Formats: sequence, structure tokens, C-alpha cells
Amino acid sequence: MVPIIKKSLSNSYDYAQYRSIVSSLLKERKASGKEQTQDLLHYSELNEARMNRLGKTIKISTEYIQQLNHLQGEYIWLVLSEGWCGDAAQILPVIHKMAESSHKIDLKIVFRDENEDLMNLFLTNGTKSIPKLIVLDKNTLSVLGDFGPRPNGAKKLILDYKALHGIVDETAKTNLQLWYLHDKGLSTQKEIMDLMTRADLAAAQIPMVK
Repeated sequence: MVPIIKKSLSNSYDYAQYRSIVSSLLKERKASGKEQTQDLLHYSELNEARMNRLGKTIKISTEYIQQLNHLQGEYIWLVLSEGWCGDAAQILPVIHKMAESSHKIDLKIVFRDENEDLMNLFLTNGTKSIPKLIVLDKNTLSVLGDFGPRPNGAKKLILDYKALHGIVDETAKTNLQLWYLHDKGLSTQKEIMDLMTRADLAAAQIPMVK
């Protein structure tokens, strides 16, 4: 697993670089990833606007900022994403703000379709669902946990809709975006902070690499 993680980290970008790549592709009327369709381009354009808005409005809890800065270890947050992904558009700005607020976190982002080996290690029910946040010990690159593709409340909304209607259609996607709008990133913050509390305990048990 570590060789795959090292390879992915060598292909990674910081948040500003990731946003710049997606924006440059949109100027060429392209979506990120291997597949190119009008729908994916449309979703990418919507997501660009969402991420611009969220970058200005998302607030990270002061309590969580303090907790992140008092972690015992240092960590890499490695995130699998694509510009067309609606969940990524809602979650990545939160992840970025959390990482930006702590000297203990180094955020790296990779494109899913360019890092299939990594994606295949973190499937969700056999699917390449994104975003996927992988928490790594910065010294050992040990995997301490992961989060994604969406918070539990959003996950339940989609599962309930699919159970009732048999499909995830545009109405479901609209309902999901409304859920994110009302949640204001709070569920994502809480679940990631819970994950980091567990990860910090686990990291303390890992021998340091000399």
C-alpha cells in the first residue's frame, strides 16, 4: 500500500493548484477525468460556482480548530476528487478550511481517474465513490482512517431516496445539494474531527521511522 500512496503523493496538488487545474479545464470546455460529456461539464460548472461561494462562507468551529492544533501527531490528508463531483464540491472547501487552520495537517489532492490504484484501495461498497479523504501519519505514511464520500446524514438521504424510488435521479441530487446547503458543513467537520481523534490515538501506537 505504501508504494501506491507514495506514487499518489507525487501526483498530488495543493488546494489552490487543484482549483486552478479544474478552472483551466472549464475554460477549454472540459471536465476533469477520463470521461467527457455535456452533463459532466455542466456539473463541473455548477461545482465551480459552489466552491467559490463556500470558500467565502464556510466557517470552521473554533473548538475544532483548537483540537486540530493540539493533535499529538502530524498528518497528511490525501483526498481523491474530480471537478464534476457534487459531493466533492461541498466537502473539499470544508476539508481545505480545516487543514488550513492547523499546522498539524498537510492537505494533498489527487484526481481519481489519474490514481486508480489508490482509488481501488478505498472503494465504497465496491464503487469508486468520491470524495475520499485518507488520513496518513506524516512520518510513516500509515493509513489511520478515511472519510467519504459523504457525511452520514447525506448518505442516509440518498439511501432512503433510492429505497423509495429505485434510482438516484436529478430530484435526489437536488435534495442532496439542499441538504448540504442547510447543513453548512457542520456534519463534515464533526465526522472528520471524530476521525482525527481516533487517528491521533492510533498514531501514538506507531513506532517512529528512524
